[in-house]
This record gives sequence, C-alpha cells and structure tokens, in this order.
Amino acid sequence: MQPPLTSPFRIGDVEIANRVLLAPLAGIGNWFVRLQARRHGAGLAVSEMVSSFGLHYRNERTLRELLRLHPDEHPVSVQLFGQDPDVMRSAAEIVAGAGADLIDINMGCPVKKVCKTGAGAALLSDPGLAVEIATAAREGGGIPVTVKVRSGLAKGGREGFDLAVCLAEQAGVAAIGFHPRAAATQHKGRPDYALARELVERIEVPVIISGGLDSAAAARGAYEASGADAVMIARGSLGNPWIFEELAGGRDADPEREEIVAELLWVMDRAEEHLGPERAARYLRKFYPWYLERLDADKDTTAALQASEDLETARALVKESLLPLPVAA
Repeated sequence: MQPPLTSPFRIGDVEIANRVLLAPLAGIGNWFVRLQARRHGAGLAVSEMVSSFGLHYRNERTLRELLRLHPDEHPVSVQLFGQDPDVMRSAAEIVAGAGADLIDINMGCPVKKVCKTGAGAALLSDPGLAVEIATAAREGGGIPVTVKVRSGLAKGGREGFDLAVCLAEQAGVAAIGFHPRAAATQHKGRPDYALARELVERIEVPVIISGGLDSAAAARGAYEASGADAVMIARGSLGNPWIFEELAGGRDADPEREEIVAELLWVMDRAEEHLGPERAARYLRKFYPWYLERLDADKDTTAALQASEDLETARALVKESLLPLPVAA
C-alpha cells in the first residue's frame, strides 16, 4: 500500500520530509523560487538546469547566480546537464562544495539546443555514456545522484525506461525522476503511468513521477496511478506555491486575494535581492502573468505592470490596483 504524500522518504542518505517536490524549471528555478516552494511545504526543491561546462570552466554568472543556495532551502538538489563524464565529475565536485545535498542530472530535456550537444534527452540513445556521466557525478560529488529521464525519444519508445534500469543497476543512482512522455511530444500527450508503474516494480531506488501535474488533483492521480514514491511539480507551481500546501500540508482552501498579492510582493523583493533593481524589473515580467491570472487583473493593469521600467512603479501598481478596497465603516 502506497504511503501518503505527507510521509517522509529517503534519497540515498538524505531524508526528505514529504513526497512532494519542486521540479527543475529551466530559466526559473533559482534560489528564491526554490525557497518559496520550501516555505509552502515542498519536501525538496531542485534547481534549474546548470551547465556542467559552465561550472567546470568557472563561468562567473553560473557560479554567482545559478549556484546560489539559500540556507533555509535545505535539503536542496542542483540539476546539471552535459555530455562529458570528466566535466560532469568536476562540476559535481563544485556543486557538492557549494553545499548541495543532492545532484540531479538532466537526461530528459527535449530542447534542441541542449540535445544537439549530446546532452539532455539525446543521452537516452547512448546508455553507455549516460551511465559513465552518472557514475562520474556520483564519484565527483560524493553525494547522492538522481537522474531525470523521459520515457523515450518518440511516442511509444522505451529508451528512457531502459536507461533508468541501467542507471539504477549500474551507475548507483539514488533515485529516478520519470516523465512518462516521449521527448518528441514535449509537454503534450497523455503520460504513460502504466509504464511508470512498471519501472517502479522493476528498480529498487525511488521513482519520482513528473509531467503534466498542473493541479493537486492531477498530482494525486499520477501518484496513485504510477505507484511512484513521490511527485514532482513543475508548471503547476507557477504562481501557485499553495499547491505544495494542498499536497503536503493539508490546505483545503484557495488563497485569499491579500495572500496572493503578499506572495507576489515577496517574489518581487527576492528578485531584487537576487538580481538588483534594474535586472529584476525586466526579469519579473515572466512572473507577473502567473499571479495576475489568479487575481483576475484587468487588461490595463496587466499592461501597465508588464511595461513598468522600475520596481518601485511595479510595487505601487500591485498595491494600488490589485489589493481590495477597504470597506467603509
């Protein structure tokens, strides 16, 4: 019988407080997005993809921004991508030295610019190299290594399933993140939870199910249908960190308007802390729509906020246009 999502489990020697995780979000999953998920109850948060080459060659931005960890987000996993075992070994050592508790390797990203380098989902077709890369990360970092894979390259393919078995049995990985849709379908199509259940029954390490979990109900359904050990929430958490409370903390009511606005202002403050006021003002334009949709903001407010050039103007718009008017005495 499956344990509840609220129960703890282990990835290697790292204990995770519950079975609800934040997935790696490319270009989004920085330290404050991870911290937000942890604040709202996620048992573990995984970073956005970080280039193993960027770390190996000590790229300043990669080290300063993408490898930035907050003391309150532990345990935390840093996701790496790359196709060279020696470079991956070096990068894993750097990640472990920065204080990460786990390392995740992306072997499922379907984006062409990643795959054309031989990384991401391209590794599904080269299991020998994939095992070398995972082994190198485990040896270089000395901390548990997990790998995220797709079910296959094209619809109906099982390359990811077969690779997951190899990684568990030959590379000593501590868990598998399994997105049971083919790389070619991107985020479309119905996830194959029967295949995920087959994987759960085949390997001894935890299987973490992901893909298409845009609501608490969808996550619970995937957990039950797959028989997985945990769920990993990606786009379902954008502008909705309360999904973690729903799944792991027993929340049964939608957030009030004031709560949503307060969360948006928290995100704005953290973005400024992360990038400085000028860069944050531009960076936040991809965050605003997620919150504005929940707030049913009108077109004028949405356009004004997206066009704002500085954070002070943006904060004023949020407070003046999105908070409810006080009730007259």
